[in-house]
Amino acid sequence: MLSKKPWLGELSAKADVQTLRDLVSSLDQRLLDSRWDKQRKAVALISDLKADRILCHQAEVSFERDAALSADERERLTSTLRALMPWKKGPFHILGESIDAEWRSDLKWQRLAETVGSLDGQIVGDIGSHNGYFMYRMLAHGARHVIGFEPFAQLWFTFALFQSLYRCEALHFELLGVEHTELFAESFDTLFCLGILYHHTDPVGLLRKMRRAIRPKGRVFIDCQGIEGEAPLSLTPQGRYAGAGGVWFLPTMKTLENWALRAGFTRFERIYSAPLSIEEQRSTAWAPVQSLADFLDPENPQLTREGYPAPYRHYLLIRP
Repeated sequence: MLSKKPWLGELSAKADVQTLRDLVSSLDQRLLDSRWDKQRKAVALISDLKADRILCHQAEVSFERDAALSADERERLTSTLRALMPWKKGPFHILGESIDAEWRSDLKWQRLAETVGSLDGQIVGDIGSHNGYFMYRMLAHGARHVIGFEPFAQLWFTFALFQSLYRCEALHFELLGVEHTELFAESFDTLFCLGILYHHTDPVGLLRKMRRAIRPKGRVFIDCQGIEGEAPLSLTPQGRYAGAGGVWFLPTMKTLENWALRAGFTRFERIYSAPLSIEEQRSTAWAPVQSLADFLDPENPQLTREGYPAPYRHYLLIRP
């Protein structure tokens, strides 16, 4: 938990390494809070179980082992996995148990993968890394280090389970937020910001921080929920949007490009823009939650229940 941070030695000379060292040490103390006892005990329950290999090149990130689990091991595994519900990002295959998460994150990666290409030897940041699904997919593209930014401590324990099953030294889960990217001056070859911008009140300011965090020839992949159209505008809901709170700005693709331009980026490549589907985000046995279908107008699925345009997803590659 409070381990050494080998990635600190990989940052550029312009990065504020001492501030980062102090910050992550302080943030790690949150993991000791008693509110996480359930998750901590769940991970410890199967600390003796190990995978022989991990497969990251496929839709299901798969932790595999050659020997079959005993009845006791299977029962303890199921208990642990259920204690970490709801599984919002996936899919995973864990020692024979398939986890069908709410979000088909594999579909997003499938759309991005060709443009991402090789990450061989790169320092990569995953902003809003959740449980680490995309970090494993980035590892499969050859990243030397992937630093996950995820301030929600509960999700750290899911990633801790993965690392307990099969340790990947190149992956690092930190309780950092997107606002901390500016401490990584000129350190990342590639940054991913997938599903984050629309949850913040200053998306242009965050993009400026990302601009400072990448190397001169670096790049940033953006996935942002938004609305259809080419007009340079965005939607600001009065309150909730598709059932979700904390949604501030839902841009058109053109507006997303304009945000990036005003943040100091000059080159843009549109990767994908399409409505979010109920096949990609839905309730499952491992995530028995209300999901997209519950928040669309049942008589007109092109609208949310609040009467706003239904969500689009925009994927954009930006460079200085």
